[in-house]
Amino acid sequence: MKLLLVTVAVLCAFQGTLSKDYHAVPVKDGVSGSGITTHYWDCCKPSCAWAENLKDTSGTPVASCSADGSTKTSPSTKSSCLGGGAYMCSNQQPTMVNSSFALGFVAASFSGGVDTNYCCACVKLSFQDALQGKQMIVQVTNTGGDLGSNQFDIAIPGGGVGIFTEGCSSQWGTPSNGWGDQYGGVGSESDCAQLPDVLQPGCKFRFQFMEGVSNPGVTFEQVDCPSELSGITGCTY
Repeated sequence: MKLLLVTVAVLCAFQGTLSKDYHAVPVKDGVSGSGITTHYWDCCKPSCAWAENLKDTSGTPVASCSADGSTKTSPSTKSSCLGGGAYMCSNQQPTMVNSSFALGFVAASFSGGVDTNYCCACVKLSFQDALQGKQMIVQVTNTGGDLGSNQFDIAIPGGGVGIFTEGCSSQWGTPSNGWGDQYGGVGSESDCAQLPDVLQPGCKFRFQFMEGVSNPGVTFEQVDCPSELSGITGCTY
């Protein structure tokens, strides 16, 4: 009985620490509602990596990287998808904290189409349908003209390059459609072996944490960004 009590106490302490570390503090008058998710990884410099797209243009934009995926580039460097040398950094991929909670990054639009009003803001996504009970805090690092209203395009390596076919082909030598299908990406966890080693954990996230569920719906609310996300991008809202 004593061992059982100690075990329960340790488990409660761990859960308390996890709750404290990732407690989602809602932003007063922040955005909220219901939305949809998709996934992508086009290797392009994110929209929020341009200082002029930030709410505070004097702030630090989202980090972009050279072709190695880790060396930071100047905010003024042209995107690889426009013939330049700036790419999405490899560490801007999702991370599973436990079986029901994760952290990551998204291209998002709240109004439909290109929407940079919330560059570097964070939202808590509560998955619906087959992924009911799972949550993810994501930072908005990108947007896109092909996004609908309240759409969250989760940055997942091997998730499809979409309309921008130049980035991954110039960075990693992929075919123009990227890994797998141009829209949708790879079809199984084993297909993640096609990606560079540094991107494979994020690719597997779709089949492990998200269980291979295609584009689950979410409810969302804006929250304060955890340092684990803003520390990677260098950007705050």
